[in-house]
Amino acid sequence: MNLLRNAIQSNISLRAIKPTQGLPFLLRESPRRFSTETEQPPPPAVDSSTDPFLQTPNEGLVYGKLFPVTKYTLQTDIINLLEGCKLTRDDVKVNYSRNFMPMAMLVQFPSRHAFDNAIRMLNRKGRLYRLEKIDRSDWDSLMPYNGKTVVLEGIPINALHDDVERFLAGCECDSSSIQMFQRSSRMATVHFPSQTQAMNAFLTKNRGFCLNNQISVRVLQ
Repeated sequence: MNLLRNAIQSNISLRAIKPTQGLPFLLRESPRRFSTETEQPPPPAVDSSTDPFLQTPNEGLVYGKLFPVTKYTLQTDIINLLEGCKLTRDDVKVNYSRNFMPMAMLVQFPSRHAFDNAIRMLNRKGRLYRLEKIDRSDWDSLMPYNGKTVVLEGIPINALHDDVERFLAGCECDSSSIQMFQRSSRMATVHFPSQTQAMNAFLTKNRGFCLNNQISVRVLQ
């Protein structure tokens, strides 16, 4: 009886141990963490070409210097040349020499994109003009004449203020604004109340005579 009882207990012990010995190899591996949440991909690397904090801002005014120009180049010529950049006459200033000869045009662009577009347009037109970026201080320091000032060239050496005033007879100008200069030749500038009156002085007085000298009249922009 004891032998039978021992045999039954031994058989039960073997059955209890067998499933444990048959555990799959997977359970011998290090336990893995399971989660019902979807794994998030790592954050992308920062690209300086797309990060707005690392880029040069595209908004805001940008200033450029356009040259060469001649004394016959008008603000409207530059506006038409850079068609598509949304420029007005207020966006173009003329940089004059001491002899009131245009050296360059200063241009105010509404954005960096407009400035870059202007360079591309000039390159397509054969590089007749050169456009360089300048500081805002260069733009602010240049006072425009706005088409209301006339320069008189070829004034006689012995001419007086009254002689210039008589030359301008019939023109609506402020005689107190007449300023005379000695540059490469005798010159004078006169300020008019409006662009129309300044242009009228050009049309009626250009190639007229002050004393015995023929006078050249130009409107400063």
